Amino acid sequence: MINIVLPVDFGDRTEELVDRAVKFAKQIQGRIFLIHVAPSDIGFAIGDMGFQYFPEVEENEIREELVQLNNIQQRILAQDVECEHILKQGIAKDIILEHSKAKNADFIVMGSHGRSGIYDVFVGSLTKGITKDADIPVLVLPIHDHK
Repeated sequence: MINIVLPVDFGDRTEELVDRAVKFAKQIQGRIFLIHVAPSDIGFAIGDMGFQYFPEVEENEIREELVQLNNIQQRILAQDVECEHILKQGIAKDIILEHSKAKNADFIVMGSHGRSGIYDVFVGSLTKGITKDADIPVLVLPIHDHK
């Protein structure tokens, strides 16, 4: 079976990305390894006392993201595509590439929001970084608004 790693960020276009990845998986008899990478600093805030860590904020956010991942997994399974999910914290590019190796992925499927120029200079592009450093094919699906 063909292994597909599908990173999701729960943005506005996640459903479209998932639907298109499922279509691809069906075409190649693939299974999807769904991954979401949460930032390591979820529970941190800057206040009068400087940096403070609030573990309950982190726990609540992680719990909500796991529910979202489970919902996406159930949608994929309902379309007769094998799927498992994982949530990790850290640097997204590194974790996605490590997860791809661990799952012996044949493809990474990512969405591109169509941003360019100054946005990429200051924020960078996860898709661009993955494409540059991956040693397997990266299928980039345009998921930006069509105007």
